[in-house]
Amino acid sequence: MSESDAPEPESPASSDEAKQNALLFGEWDVSEIEYSAPGMSRYIKATPIAHTMGRHASKQFKKSEISIVERLINRLMQTEDNTGHKQKTMKIVRDAFDIIADQTDENPVQILVTAVENAGPREETVRLKYGGISVPQAVDVAPQRRVDQALKFIAQGTLSGSYKSKTSAAEALAQQLIGAADYDVQAYAISQKEEKERVAEAAR
Repeated sequence: MSESDAPEPESPASSDEAKQNALLFGEWDVSEIEYSAPGMSRYIKATPIAHTMGRHASKQFKKSEISIVERLINRLMQTEDNTGHKQKTMKIVRDAFDIIADQTDENPVQILVTAVENAGPREETVRLKYGGISVPQAVDVAPQRRVDQALKFIAQGTLSGSYKSKTSAAEALAQQLIGAADYDVQAYAISQKEEKERVAEAAR
């Protein structure tokens, strides 16, 4: 058989392995995620990669190019039990996504994106000094900081919901994400957002 008659090798893009790798955790499609907050959408990246090995760690503002799922994982690692245990924390997020899918029949990545959009405060306060007097002043929150704050509230809610409790971290995370996505004021992330905006409104 001549070289011209030899079958062409299957391109990586058409292989089953490539299709599998295009899914987050091998299960969840991230290609059709919808965004409802235009200002935040450029800072919420939904990609099938959940571990970039810290390649953007030393580059300013490059965190906004990392998958929102990995950013959630990194934020959950900032606790005493999970510090430095990325594989363990990835399993918590993967299990939480399975719980979300079972309870809502929706793509858990979409639930996460909606939760982050809902939990990001639009206003907060800063302290301005006039002479020797410190005065609170309401300011608008930048979209990038809104994403940071939303992830912080979700992680704190997960910790408070599972610490010294029978509720596992995955179950607590699933509850936080579903509650924030539904804009449930009983959810920790939403309650913190509402509190920040309430204080800012009083300082206008």
